[in-house]
Amino acid sequence: MLFGWAMLVIIGFGSGLFVAGAVVAFIAIIGVVPRLAQKSGTKKYIKLYEEAIIAGGIIGACDMYFDFYLPIGRPLVIFLSFCIGVFYGSLAVSLAEVLNIIPILTRRARLQQGLRWFVCAIALGKLTGSLLYYFVPGFYYM
Repeated sequence: MLFGWAMLVIIGFGSGLFVAGAVVAFIAIIGVVPRLAQKSGTKKYIKLYEEAIIAGGIIGACDMYFDFYLPIGRPLVIFLSFCIGVFYGSLAVSLAEVLNIIPILTRRARLQQGLRWFVCAIALGKLTGSLLYYFVPGFYYM
C-alpha cells in the first residue's frame, strides 16, 4: 500500500511538472510577456513579470492542494480579483495580437469601420458573462 501511494505521488508530481513546463514554454514561445511589456512601455520590468507568473503558478498549485485561509478582508480580495482580471484580459489581448486574430477576423468579416466598437463589444460581452456567472445563483447550471 505504501508503494502504491508513493507511485501516485511520483506520477502526480511528474504530471504537474510536465503541465507547468508546457504552459511556461507556451507563454515563452509565443512571446506574450515581452510583447505585453513592449506595448505597455514597461520593458524594464520583464523580469518582474516573469517572476510574478512563476510565483502565481506556485501559489495557485499550493492553493489546489493545501487548505488554507488568509484573513485579508473584502477590500483586498476585491483588489486582488481586479488584478487577476486585468492579467487575464491583458494575456488574452496579447495572445490575440501575437496570433493576429483581430486582423484576420476583420479581413474575413470585411469589417472596415467600427473596429474600436467591435473590440469594446467583445470586452463588454466577456464582462457581462463573468458578472452573470458570479452574481446570478445557479446561472452556470442552466
